[in-house]
Amino acid sequence: MSFIARTWRAATLGFAMATLAGTALAANYTLNVNTALTPQDPLFKGLEEFKKNVEARTDGKVGVRLFPGSQLGKDEDVLEQARAGAGVAVVVDGGRLAVFVPEFGVLGAPYLAQGYDGIRKVVTSPLFEEWVEKLRKASGHQVLSFNWWQGERHLLTNKPVATPADLSGIRMRTPGAPVWMETIRAMGATPTPMGWSEVYTALQQKVIDAVEAQHPASYGSRLYEVTKHVTKTGHINLITGLVTSAAWFDNLPAEYRTVLREEALKAGDVASRGTQASLADFEKQMTEKGMTIAEIDVTPFREATLPVYDKLGFGDLHKQVDAILQQ
Repeated sequence: MSFIARTWRAATLGFAMATLAGTALAANYTLNVNTALTPQDPLFKGLEEFKKNVEARTDGKVGVRLFPGSQLGKDEDVLEQARAGAGVAVVVDGGRLAVFVPEFGVLGAPYLAQGYDGIRKVVTSPLFEEWVEKLRKASGHQVLSFNWWQGERHLLTNKPVATPADLSGIRMRTPGAPVWMETIRAMGATPTPMGWSEVYTALQQKVIDAVEAQHPASYGSRLYEVTKHVTKTGHINLITGLVTSAAWFDNLPAEYRTVLREEALKAGDVASRGTQASLADFEKQMTEKGMTIAEIDVTPFREATLPVYDKLGFGDLHKQVDAILQQ
């Protein structure tokens, strides 16, 4: 390598390192946000909005870095990093927080609320803020907001489904949280916990017979290639939250803590409204790919899953949530 080439390379490397160092120095605090979502997901657009607005309102003193596709690891691993005080956050469902505070589990219970507007009333209520405080004390996690709606979950099968009896003997993938497992069991299928990244291959190889998921995830994972029918049961409203470390959060100046919570709530609304707007298009595209999408009377499924609340000890909590929804 010539002297000129070596000099140019050294100068370029030095500039890059200086730029990175300058970026690091500009932000007094950095929050690394992990999500299993892809950048194409409507919810990810909300995370980009969160990053932009937090950095703008703090004059760059709080930097936000986004890691799609679970680049920082599984949700559970990132939650453990947060417990240890790391500056990380993760988009996570209530089932994964229920191991610390059981009340969060009810957010994944069957037919709890209708659509985003319904579930939003629950996760912005004083009752929910009580759970947030319990979580801080129990596990050291801080909820920034919990209004990140990914859609209602429906059944994806290779045969038509109209009633719970049609799911008899069907091995259906679902997350491993108790409330999800019991819901699928009550609906008539055999719940099979499995990582989302394994679902496509498992359906292809007939390790499982079916899956339940929301439209953006189903389409994004090309499940139209390995299933034939979508039955719109809407049995679970997939509401998720942006959760970070309480220790890291408490170390921020008070005004920055306020910014993070306010912007997380605003961005959650942006993300959720984007999800709402995308659902019809996802259905159109899945139909064009050859899938049959069926609207059914969900009353038999609603009735079949009602005992899940008492079975998991959510009976009284269900009444409290219903009271919020009636307001």
